[in-house]
Amino acid sequence: MDKYIETPITDEVINNLKAGDFVFITGTIYTARDAAHKRMYETLRNQEKLPIDLKNNIIYYMGPSPAREGRPIGSAGPTTSSRMDKYAPELLDLGLKGMIGKGKRSKEVIDAIKRNNAVYFASIGGAGALLSKSIKESKVIAYDDLGAEAIRELKVENFPAIVVIDHDGTNLYEQR
Repeated sequence: MDKYIETPITDEVINNLKAGDFVFITGTIYTARDAAHKRMYETLRNQEKLPIDLKNNIIYYMGPSPAREGRPIGSAGPTTSSRMDKYAPELLDLGLKGMIGKGKRSKEVIDAIKRNNAVYFASIGGAGALLSKSIKESKVIAYDDLGAEAIRELKVENFPAIVVIDHDGTNLYEQR
């Protein structure tokens, strides 16, 4: 079933998403990959404030290629989510409501999804050029020194994704 959702994402929206739903996301989402997650983890260990407010937001595990002239971003395909698994439970506990990536998640992440009424979306790997068409604005907001792995704020319109793990822990990858 196709669903159109807006960010920030609410518990009401989360509660109506089921594994297997196709969604189109409009609003603001943030990018962060391995290096940015490590730095956020270190920031939290130092009892400092994160550069983004996680509450009710979505992080897209993506590092874009350089933008072509006239475009806000280059190819913008998802990266493998499991590389963020050691950081995701803590970020979910801080209010993160959604993650977009590709591939399976650990039991610890699934438990944190259920505990925090969150959701894991997948996007199609290898379709970065197509996905970039849903991105209307992109700006680096933290960790500029990380290059493609810097945290970006994206304005998206009808960004396509699939609910892979819903708030109840139902996992599309494990359904037959």
